[in-house]
Amino acid sequence: MSTAAALTRPGQVLADLLPASSVARARVRDVALVVGGAALTGIAAQIAVPVPGSPVPVTGQTFAALLVGTALGAGRGFLSLALYTLVGMAGMPWFAEGGSGTAAPSFGYVLGMLLAATLVGTLARRGGDRSVLRTAATMVAGSVLIYAVGLPYLAVATGMSASQAIAAGLTPFLIGDALKAALAMGALPTAWRFVKR
Repeated sequence: MSTAAALTRPGQVLADLLPASSVARARVRDVALVVGGAALTGIAAQIAVPVPGSPVPVTGQTFAALLVGTALGAGRGFLSLALYTLVGMAGMPWFAEGGSGTAAPSFGYVLGMLLAATLVGTLARRGGDRSVLRTAATMVAGSVLIYAVGLPYLAVATGMSASQAIAAGLTPFLIGDALKAALAMGALPTAWRFVKR
């Protein structure tokens, strides 16, 4: 059995496997992971494709947020998405399509991602990223939470009815969400298999 395999145990997320020889180095590692997760989410948000008839574009942002939460765990995932959210609210143009602030109708999705990163991080600590089926369930749970916050915000911000918000802010994104979940279903269990070798 390899050293990495011996070090993996229940309750860990992938980020826990990064070495830190002291408490101080563990803190530095964690800060770097939090900042890196926020930056990854901001970069992924710039991969944006407008959706005709919707104020919400298809982005890589949700995938990054779910990946960050799963890989870093609930605490670091929450802090990473909180940093992303607060810096974007303060004016950093790293929300979807270079946006910032709270005025965009899609800001509710950002708030949903903050909660979803925490949820998927919690599920990952319980093994929610170690098999294909568990990863699928983890990604679906995170996506549902994003929409649970994002859709009502979209409706209020734009004056849409619930059915209009669903048509503009959910339906066009289901295929993309399925593809993002499929990527996670391949990447996360594969990373755990690699670590155990």
